[in-house]
Amino acid sequence: MLRRIALALVAGLIASPALAQDWTPDRPVRIILPFPPGGATDLVARIFADRISRTAPFPWVVENRSGANGNIGMEAAARSAPDGYTLGACTIGNCAINPAIYARMPYDIERDLVPVFWSGSVMNVVAVNPAVPARTLQEFVAWARANPGRVNYGSSGFGSSNHLIPELMNGRLGTGMVHVPFRGGAPALQALLANQVQVMIENVPTKIQAIRAGQIRAIAVTGRERDPALPEVPTFAEAGIEGIVVEPWFGYMAPRGTPANVVAGLNRILNEANADPDVQRRLRDLGARPEGGSPERFAEHVRTEVARWREVVERNNIEKLN
Repeated sequence: MLRRIALALVAGLIASPALAQDWTPDRPVRIILPFPPGGATDLVARIFADRISRTAPFPWVVENRSGANGNIGMEAAARSAPDGYTLGACTIGNCAINPAIYARMPYDIERDLVPVFWSGSVMNVVAVNPAVPARTLQEFVAWARANPGRVNYGSSGFGSSNHLIPELMNGRLGTGMVHVPFRGGAPALQALLANQVQVMIENVPTKIQAIRAGQIRAIAVTGRERDPALPEVPTFAEAGIEGIVVEPWFGYMAPRGTPANVVAGLNRILNEANADPDVQRRLRDLGARPEGGSPERFAEHVRTEVARWREVVERNNIEKLN
């Protein structure tokens, strides 16, 4: 199955004999952003769209179309004309976790979409309300264990990475946290600020300003290494907890059937923007790590992540969504 996904993803990249022909858009390009404004996926997409629009003959436009954990917008992208003028923002959520956690998907990552570009990766940060009596991850785990069912964690919705990571902690560490889902990351952050939920495990870009302002407290990051944006915050491994490493990612996909020379042209434009020092700076200021590279590189990453999250859902007996 996984080999079939990998072959199909890559085959979609090389299906056209017109690969040698350069392609440049001659009208605006739309990025369908399947989440509300203000999240990390939205912020990263707007950095790229802004940079490209300043130098290209035609603008790149970000269109937010949220709902169903990213499925609504991504389905719209998958059903668009395969002509290079519509891309869908693909994330760890709607391209890797959703296929694992939804019993029925409105699009098929293998059949309906083709990878174009890997724009960046981030780390998640464990952020608590300042009223929480824990300044380290070890102290938080001990506090949550001592208060089973009384510690609430917020998420941007069922099936998101900020839903599944706390459930991994519950299963492995016995923290007994209670899930409180919201319609997007922004209202979840407001609940954290108000201490309606005590903790969130969310990507660094969406929490960095509140952390720097002292409104919430960062106690750990989920990466293999510390985040340059939060150099004083340890990893789970440094806190003595192995096996919880999650680095959310962002990229762009085109509808299946998009000619390979068009995919290559889009990839070239995005890589040129990615090479701009100002884009690199803006991404790093958000706490994002620039990625870039070929469509094949992104295809391989998507394949690996689809396999990983399917295994996580099955191993932890996480109930699938209808």
